[in-house]
Amino acid sequence: MRLTLSTAGTQPSDPPVYNRIKKDFSGTLEMPKNSPAVVAASEQSRTIDRPGIAQIYHQILPYIRRTPVVDIAPEDFGIDAATLSFKLEYLQHTGSFKTRGAVSSLLLRPVPPAGVVAASGGNHGAAVAYAAKRFGVPARIFVPSVASPAKIERIRNYGAELVIGGERYADALAASEAWREKSGAMAVHAYDQPETLLGQGTVGLELSEQLPGLDTLFVAVGGGGLLGGIAAWYERRINVIGVEPETAPTLTRALEAGKPVDAEAGGIAADSLAPRRVGELMFPLAKKSVKRVQLVPDQAIGEAQQKLWEVLRVVTEPGGAAAFAPLLSGLYRPAAGERVGVLLCGANTTAVNFSG
Repeated sequence: MRLTLSTAGTQPSDPPVYNRIKKDFSGTLEMPKNSPAVVAASEQSRTIDRPGIAQIYHQILPYIRRTPVVDIAPEDFGIDAATLSFKLEYLQHTGSFKTRGAVSSLLLRPVPPAGVVAASGGNHGAAVAYAAKRFGVPARIFVPSVASPAKIERIRNYGAELVIGGERYADALAASEAWREKSGAMAVHAYDQPETLLGQGTVGLELSEQLPGLDTLFVAVGGGGLLGGIAAWYERRINVIGVEPETAPTLTRALEAGKPVDAEAGGIAADSLAPRRVGELMFPLAKKSVKRVQLVPDQAIGEAQQKLWEVLRVVTEPGGAAAFAPLLSGLYRPAAGERVGVLLCGANTTAVNFSG
């Protein structure tokens, strides 16, 4: 087993992919937060594509972790593939990939005195709370009652004002929009804003440097910000496969209807993968650059979560383990010589208790 780690607390040098792309941009990219130059630059870089993702990556690097990749013998999990690699994005600040999009949003948009507001199943709320604390702005986070206690605790620990209400993400979103209209706070959407998708797309940029020979990548789908950003980065250079629970088939229903529509929203990963519908911005990216979408039963997600713990001593939340479920369950069988990657995107869970 080989583990590739970046040094904690330091900023890695510009990756080769960034160096090849940054020549397309003029001027310096390291500017004070919310300066007129940053706001103007953000208006010019809202296209969700490789150059935009590379530009955002350079700006958010001081505030995020370049998360590691671990290569595993596929036979350790009974999988027949040439290689099996995990991107450990759950080691990101706040315990999930969401920090990338939250930091991107606060860096590139002018934050009013009322601060920021967000609706979340938990992970996005923790990410916005973290970013708000780093940049010294007020934050109010709305979460539904299904939010994990671990995620609620993280949000509170970052000092944000927390409001719990409603059963699902859509309920929290409606409450947050009402607060935005009343207070004048800036809304930071969990998945359907350009800055969010650009930030999440930086996961793909990193992974393309760490695993340049990758054939197939599995990515969990909720609202689709992560999948959309990664699809925009790879642009069909590899097979990007979205994975979603049978109990929350948001992208599957959208593809069937030809547009984002309301879908079932429940199941084992309801606090992270059940927003009711995918984002309008990610949908064309998925149609263009996502190879396929694989539905998995809740049982397969739970088994993936358990197996990651048994074999690797990796603790993930259900939504974080979902991307591994097709491989472990046999719903997806790699071709001969196929090099496979799995994105483990979140670990905010109380599954392991160290009090005993």
